[in-house]
Amino acid sequence: MADTFSQIYLHFVFSVKNRQSLIPQEHKEELHKYLTGLVQSRKAKMLAVHCMPDHVHIFVGFKPVISISDFVKEIKVESNEFINAKGWSKFKFAWQEGFGVFSYSHSHIDSVVKYILNQEEHHREKPFQEEYKAFLEKFQISFKSEYLFEFFD
Repeated sequence: MADTFSQIYLHFVFSVKNRQSLIPQEHKEELHKYLTGLVQSRKAKMLAVHCMPDHVHIFVGFKPVISISDFVKEIKVESNEFINAKGWSKFKFAWQEGFGVFSYSHSHIDSVVKYILNQEEHHREKPFQEEYKAFLEKFQISFKSEYLFEFFD
């Protein structure tokens, strides 16, 4: 019986609703572990994850067993429920609608992992809005500013 073989590496970026800083530093590692479990339960391989207070980067080896939109929707819904159940914020936690997804070749894995794991250092120099627009431009993705994440910098 033939199997399905693939080599798909996807970098996902999504943001906290209203760009609030609701991902507390002291719970970041627990959220990383939870997100990793969600990714793995969908037959994907977590290559890197990093949560900033107001957005998340996830880099995965993706299997074409689920649509990309369903994958992100399920990750966001389940992690949203997890964060609210933990009571990490006095406000109701929610992710913004939409996400960014960017594909890379196998030869880029190390550089993307390093980039994601160095988010704190990276954001000392470049705010999230600038970073996100740079991704869209680098990947030549047409966009209108009114359809991007809500940015309140």
